[in-house]
Amino acid sequence: MDVSVLVYDGVFDSGLCAALDVLEAANAMRGELPQPPPAWNVRTIAFAPQVRTGAGHLVTAEPAGSTNGTELLLVPALAERRPEALLERVGGAGLADVRELVAEHRGRDAPVASACTGTFLLAESGVLDGRRATTTWWLAPVFRRRYPKVVLDESSMVTATQGVTTAGAAFGHVDLALAVVRMASPALADLVARYLVVDERPSQSAYTIPSALAQSDPLIAAFEHWARRHLDAPNSLAEAARALGVSERTLQRTVRRVLDTTPVRFVQDLRVEQATHLLRTTDLSLETIARKVGYEHAATLRALLRARTGATTAGLRTR
Repeated sequence: MDVSVLVYDGVFDSGLCAALDVLEAANAMRGELPQPPPAWNVRTIAFAPQVRTGAGHLVTAEPAGSTNGTELLLVPALAERRPEALLERVGGAGLADVRELVAEHRGRDAPVASACTGTFLLAESGVLDGRRATTTWWLAPVFRRRYPKVVLDESSMVTATQGVTTAGAAFGHVDLALAVVRMASPALADLVARYLVVDERPSQSAYTIPSALAQSDPLIAAFEHWARRHLDAPNSLAEAARALGVSERTLQRTVRRVLDTTPVRFVQDLRVEQATHLLRTTDLSLETIARKVGYEHAATLRALLRARTGATTAGLRTR
């Protein structure tokens, strides 16, 4: 497979290196398989002979021009954490050539891939419209508001739909590159993951911080604050809405619009977060922790933790 990795000023250093390192490792380890897949021919391309990364390093690249002959265009993330600055960059004139190349490449039905904030560039170019995609979990409310035509699943670590592959936050670039390898050889992808000591991470849910998501909207932030003060007691949507001075319908619709979830599930996320914290930092029994986060029976909390984190309570304690 011919892979072109598109770099540009401000590219995320670790994302770029992770993708290149995984593909290089796959090429180096092909010979260990009885029936190795073809090698990946990887080149780094840009619209200038050199680009400066987000950390200030210079990267030499081949001219981007057209991607004719490229089987996969891989776009690493932009090193920008601030939502407003990120939107300004991905939609600005400075990255217009990147957006145009992505759209042109995808217009030939050729595959594209990106991770983290790079998925904003894909969405800005229009190639994610009507498709399922993921992005960095903490920018999901911003992404959802900016690109309503994209079916966003921020809980996934990697999604692949009709020739477009996206991955989650920051070091999701490793998962993205492994997904590229896995398309050709699952056995080689597993071998590379073992050599690089990469654990399987099918979901971003275990890494999500509810309070970070809540800050994207004043009502959600107020709801989160109220819910945290009442975690140890069963509470109703009506009670929360009354305390916040809005209708139940308004609260439900705002939570759905901003977080793409329900108020009940969001409160469950807060309870899971607090219960996990108590398991890791105290010797309290599961029964005591359950009561502190609003559950009468420990079995209810145990099942919820397993469903949301994929780990047992004993496993959470040992982390």
